[in-house]
Amino acid sequence: MRHPTFLDCNPGDDPPYLRPTCTERTASTLTPPPVIEIRDLHKSYGALEVLKGVDMIAPRGHVVSLIGSSGSGKSTLLRCANLLEDSQQGDVLFEGEPIRWRGTGADRHPADRAQVTRIRTNLSMVFQQFNLWSHMTILQNVMEAPVTVLKRNPVEVEAKAREYLDKVGIGDKCDAWPAMLSGGQQQRAAIARALCMEPRALLFDEPTSALDPELEQEVVKVIKALADEGRTMLLVTHDMKLAADVSDHVVFLHLGKIEEQGPPEALFGAPSSTRLQKFLRAGQAA
Repeated sequence: MRHPTFLDCNPGDDPPYLRPTCTERTASTLTPPPVIEIRDLHKSYGALEVLKGVDMIAPRGHVVSLIGSSGSGKSTLLRCANLLEDSQQGDVLFEGEPIRWRGTGADRHPADRAQVTRIRTNLSMVFQQFNLWSHMTILQNVMEAPVTVLKRNPVEVEAKAREYLDKVGIGDKCDAWPAMLSGGQQQRAAIARALCMEPRALLFDEPTSALDPELEQEVVKVIKALADEGRTMLLVTHDMKLAADVSDHVVFLHLGKIEEQGPPEALFGAPSSTRLQKFLRAGQAA
């Protein structure tokens, strides 16, 4: 953990993670709203209810990790936060601005596509499978969205793209094609692409799960460096050591609900939930 947060000094009806601290209440007029806030989110695929009333915040400059077994709803929650998936109930807020919806239940969809596009360009997603354009060089991949979506000056974007590729350690691969790179290098290129959008938050969906252990450490090193910079990140991961090292707050999901949450030293050092204890023991035995 990089610094202590979420200290609760006046218990109330809300869970500790959602209650303001003494300092936050005193400085409430100065504290910016969370970059991402989820309230009572429900998501179903037909009859299968994947998220069953989830509340979560990602404050500015903090790293929040989502952990849990396969099928617990981690990636679905991340995709709902980035508006890649519609939800049937609940609120999604970006820097205090609620998404406007039309319809209810299975017929609920965002009412303002321009709002969705604007918010989505401020939330860069890094996927498990890299998703680089095979017909573009690495530099072109990193430049594509800022130039075509954000309409930024190509000369300025190129300078930024080269800077971010240097940051993730593959500045010498600008003219290479994705197929010429290892999996770890491709994922680092994907991170550089996300950074080049200069988003308010980075969202990682199992960024190391498709890599072998040696290549995984290349990506872990980059993620740790970004956390140390104080970037806002929402991280879905199977790597408990990574979650413990970079997170300000960890959320353990089980069967579509938050089973337990708190600072990493509490969740990993003294888990109170029997289900979380079992989950962590299984990971240690693997």
